[in-house]
Amino acid sequence: MEVINRIVTTTKAIDEFPVESDFEVKYEDLVVSVKSGCDDIILKNLYVSIDPYQINRMKSFSSTHKTSDFATPIIPAQPIDALGVAEVLASGNPDFKEGDLVIGLIHWAEYSVVKAQTNMLRKLDTLGFPLTNHLGVLGFSGLTAYAGLFEVAKIKEGEKVFVSAASGSVGSLVGQFAKLHGCYVVGCAGSDQKVALLKEKLGFDDAFNYKPEKDLTSTLEKYFPDGIDVYFDNVGGEMLEAAIANMKFFGRVALCGVISEYTNSKKAIPSMLDLVYKRIKIQGFLGGDFVNVYPDFISKASQCLRSAKIETLEDISVGIDSIPSAFIGLFKGDNIGKKIVKFVK
Repeated sequence: MEVINRIVTTTKAIDEFPVESDFEVKYEDLVVSVKSGCDDIILKNLYVSIDPYQINRMKSFSSTHKTSDFATPIIPAQPIDALGVAEVLASGNPDFKEGDLVIGLIHWAEYSVVKAQTNMLRKLDTLGFPLTNHLGVLGFSGLTAYAGLFEVAKIKEGEKVFVSAASGSVGSLVGQFAKLHGCYVVGCAGSDQKVALLKEKLGFDDAFNYKPEKDLTSTLEKYFPDGIDVYFDNVGGEMLEAAIANMKFFGRVALCGVISEYTNSKKAIPSMLDLVYKRIKIQGFLGGDFVNVYPDFISKASQCLRSAKIETLEDISVGIDSIPSAFIGLFKGDNIGKKIVKFVK
């Protein structure tokens, strides 16, 4: 069998804010057949995760070399790998059979030709949940939220927690996990609609729209008059600067992402005096650092889903042609929750 595969690639290195012309859809003929005993696996892609960190892989080498140890550069015109769910169409690997559902690194494409070990492929046990949940709440977004709170920040019951980008794929789960742990939680987001969602649907104690605020330090002081114990940072920049100014003594910052700096060379610097005299701990981390807690995370997150103690937020676009706009929308704040693209069968 032969199919036409459509693949989204970059047209050049992207060192500024991404635009549609930075991407193109390429066509290739793909024979759905593999030799027995090889490790090639041909997949029909079903869903792919769209994540902001990918922009750092798309930059010119001089901009990306510091991150290339965990995220290799994306070469223009070459396939872009990302976490996704797919169905096996043909396999030379005896561990994977036609019809198996799998999760791992697939491509921004309708079909992927991968190798099991290189692409971290594994069979997917759905646990009775929708496939999309395994890219969000039960995937790296959920693990990142869980590990950041309990392994990095080591939150305690009753503490005061601030979450930036709180309506995003990670932040929305951070706030809910913290609330279940008995914490006071405030989040910020980029629209009044998102603020209402945080308070009315996700159960945050309070939330605010950061865009109209002229002095973020004063704003946070209103929500945390006694100071912040834990700040879960997804944006960096001025928000991190303001949070540090409002931290309690021995406060902890779980530094998950700095999306405000991904497409902006201007960087805000927290007060070094605050860091020293308040004895504040800042730790950057990746969800992949904590695969050792994955079984515990999956057990607890599954229980929470089944008992409706946490809500899932998923923002799903349809079709390969929607990938560039879905990706660009991350940096405009268009998404609510986990951004996913569904491939049309």
